[in-house]
Amino acid sequence: MFDSLKVLKAGSKRQQKAYDAIRKLNVLQDLAPYHPVLCGTLPLGIDVEQSDLDIIMEVHDYQGFTKKLISLYQDKKDFRWKETEIRGERVIKANFHYFGFDFELFGQAVPTDKQNAYRHMVIEHKLLEEYPQIKEQVIQLKQQGVKTEPAFCQVLGIQGNDPYKDLLVYGKAIFGG
Repeated sequence: MFDSLKVLKAGSKRQQKAYDAIRKLNVLQDLAPYHPVLCGTLPLGIDVEQSDLDIIMEVHDYQGFTKKLISLYQDKKDFRWKETEIRGERVIKANFHYFGFDFELFGQAVPTDKQNAYRHMVIEHKLLEEYPQIKEQVIQLKQQGVKTEPAFCQVLGIQGNDPYKDLLVYGKAIFGG
């Protein structure tokens, strides 16, 4: 299992600052029943200035989860939450700013290691290990406003209509699982 917090703790100054923000917020302990996992570009070292801290969780009681998010974070700068549907799955998202970082808390009724955000991060981590020369190209595309998965697909020449799905298929073909 990719340990994103361990990477942050030992990483660059920005990664260490992100680790401090997560620790000070106490988000992983406060939301422990939902099995929170940090995902995204910061643990991979491909973040750009506007990158946020994405924390995914497994949620089955949407009402209880929403109440918990509101009670814990409603006083944070730019706090907002919404319930929506992504790829046929009901999700709750909360966003706010804390300690110099934008946070996105994401909950759906799927185990965290099966959620696409986690699966993408693991594939991207393996790709960066296998092909370290692509890191700068991905960062450059992200600086131009290209989202992470489309950036990887573009750099690797992955063709398809849905870069989020295409990257999963590509990762499965190369790395198995």
